[in-house]
Amino acid sequence: MILTRRHLLGLAAAGVGSAWAVRAWPQAVRAPDARFFRIGTGGLGGLYYPIGGMLALAISNPPGSRPCDKGGSCGVPGLVAVAQSSHGSVANIKAIAAGTLDSGFAQADIAYWAYTGSGVFQGQPKLDQLRTIANLYPEHLHLVVRKGAGVATPHDLKGKRVSMDEQGSGTLVAARLILQAYGLKESDVQAVYVPADQAVQRIKDETLDAFFFFAGYPAPAISELAETVAIDLVPLNGAPAQALRDKYGFFAQDLVPIGAYKGVTRTETLSVGAQWIVSSNVPEQLVYEIATALWNETTRQLLDKGPPKAKLIRLETALTGLAVPLHPGAERYYREAGLRK
Repeated sequence: MILTRRHLLGLAAAGVGSAWAVRAWPQAVRAPDARFFRIGTGGLGGLYYPIGGMLALAISNPPGSRPCDKGGSCGVPGLVAVAQSSHGSVANIKAIAAGTLDSGFAQADIAYWAYTGSGVFQGQPKLDQLRTIANLYPEHLHLVVRKGAGVATPHDLKGKRVSMDEQGSGTLVAARLILQAYGLKESDVQAVYVPADQAVQRIKDETLDAFFFFAGYPAPAISELAETVAIDLVPLNGAPAQALRDKYGFFAQDLVPIGAYKGVTRTETLSVGAQWIVSSNVPEQLVYEIATALWNETTRQLLDKGPPKAKLIRLETALTGLAVPLHPGAERYYREAGLRK
């Protein structure tokens, strides 16, 4: 059995785990040049998941595929990349360090704290084997509220039913920082810890007043919610947001523009970079080939047809705000591309 581009697209879109893929495609695994490469993404309601599927497709070139110059895949020869859904940034970073993922997406702040053993990783061993393939795009912190819930500023969350996102997510870390910056403790809200898709359903059921979610806009889960329920985004600005930016250099003041979600006006918020992280244990040549596939013209065309944030994955911003050092294979690619001396 030969893995075709159509088969790979099905795997990437489904976000299936590599163990399932090994069982499903045993002939491909037995091929001497077949290699699986796992990409940890995020929950089903965010952008990590679909973008992970696109990048898995872009860098894959399964055994038996036609070569790039003959209309086939322009990915890494023999590579079968699989995007896996996960609990998000923190879970991805830990899985990369443990060797259960080959790579994954993570917010810049989470990657930095893990690499330095600081912040939310204070008191834990430094995960100094983390390396970067590329900065991808800015992620925006969404504080979504049901219209009529009486929440105009983060201060108004006191006593409200709020989803902080699930354990292991970068959103949960950021939500705790936001509450602290605005003078609230986690115990001041009726906190629940569920992913965005479950939070959306609870907003619809009116059993939840608000939820935090870190994602590039437009996040599919929030777009779907805005089509059925009247919502607002709460601004994250002013002195508390400035204090966060001063303390943590990876935060930037940003905005979600009008029209990003139905009925939601232009909203100031905070953002961090979404970055593609890998272990230093991954061979230099493989990461070099992955970077080469990531930035070829075929991948550019694929990304330009994807979600709006996929259009922001560009070579010229690949080295913006890196939280951890580049992998040597990526360093080699960017040096050859003229982005590094």
